[in-house]
Amino acid sequence: MSAPFARTARREDAAEIARIYNEGIEDRVATFETELRGEKDVLRWFDEERTMVVVEQDGRVSAFASAFNYRPRRCYDGVREFSVYVSRDARGNGLGGVALNALFDAARARGDWKLLSRVFPENQASLKLLKSLGFREVGTYIRHAKLDGQWRDVVIVEKLLNEGEAA
Repeated sequence: MSAPFARTARREDAAEIARIYNEGIEDRVATFETELRGEKDVLRWFDEERTMVVVEQDGRVSAFASAFNYRPRRCYDGVREFSVYVSRDARGNGLGGVALNALFDAARARGDWKLLSRVFPENQASLKLLKSLGFREVGTYIRHAKLDGQWRDVVIVEKLLNEGEAA
């Protein structure tokens, strides 16, 4: 098994990104989305203002992370929402951390100062990973949205990307 490495996502990765994202949708542990995505859907992401990285291992994309606009107001230009997904067959091997560390670098390079997301409380693996990478749990949105007809809560997390900088 080769060492995993992260790189900027390319359009030719769209099918693999869709495959991994669809596993997350099907597993119902990472997103409120229920409609599976195809390669064409992911290709549109490249036309948006997204920062995307993938993790390759053994010649195959096994994880990805993406950061996208938080809000349209200019005051939030450096605040981005993020998500990270790891292929089912590669989970538990540190690839989520590899993807997120690469996303941190890419986000800093574009001038972002904060990443945030919402995580299902049941997704303890993600919450543990995020805590280990310096994310802070801000609080919990109760009954944030329904998934398969059931109300779900989400834990809000944030990370300042330049912790050592003066305000």
